Amino acid sequence: MSEVETELALGEIVEDRLLDGRLRLRQPRKGHRAGTDAILLAAALPELDGGTLLDIGAGVGTVGLAAALLRPALRVTLLERDPELAALAKLNIELNGMADRGIVMAADVTAPAAELETAGLKAASFDAVAMNPPFYPQGGTRASPTPNRRAAHVAEGGLQPWLRAARRALKPGGLLAIIHRAEALPDLLAGLAPGFGAVAIRPVHGVTDRPAIRVIVTAVLNSRKPAELLPAFVINGPDGRFTAESEAVHRGQARL
Repeated sequence: MSEVETELALGEIVEDRLLDGRLRLRQPRKGHRAGTDAILLAAALPELDGGTLLDIGAGVGTVGLAAALLRPALRVTLLERDPELAALAKLNIELNGMADRGIVMAADVTAPAAELETAGLKAASFDAVAMNPPFYPQGGTRASPTPNRRAAHVAEGGLQPWLRAARRALKPGGLLAIIHRAEALPDLLAGLAPGFGAVAIRPVHGVTDRPAIRVIVTAVLNSRKPAELLPAFVINGPDGRFTAESEAVHRGQARL
């Protein structure tokens, strides 16, 4: 990991490498950082061929860029409200040689539709939307004093504005993919009920014999297909190391 000195309010910026070193990311040393959640969400997306992906709340672009690295024809749009994180996302697009198929929009997903339209987020224009939204409602957890970590973990207005933006951005039959806390599954399903079908739920366990810590949920806009519960994904084995499947996903050698 090489360090890069900056004068940003985000503090010191470092360069990390994910997906077996193939994905280069400039991100703050302190605060919210890219990790397993982003890699699993990117791996859960379908092939999408030469389609379009919107990464909502993209931060430095981890989910969208990881998805694009795994799918060389995919075009990605990274939506991020923090201008400094958006600037890092743009830098990361260039750093990974994706300037011809990646753009950044600096806008707040909770803004009115007209404001998002003005920012360039057109309705019914994406084949897929991915989101790793803040996990906690305001007052639902002790907020971090680090601004970018607090914004990444504590939702302003809950999940509904994110789902509303996804419905608007997706083409008919488009796919939405979300990773969230396992406890949030009832709220997720309730939020998806208007407009989405073909809901697929994959529990994610830290270790085999403990309750799930995450769920990855995908859904299809305007579908009437029933929901399904997919096989669980286990991150670590009894020895604390990645399972073979988890190792392959973290290296970008397998998908979910």
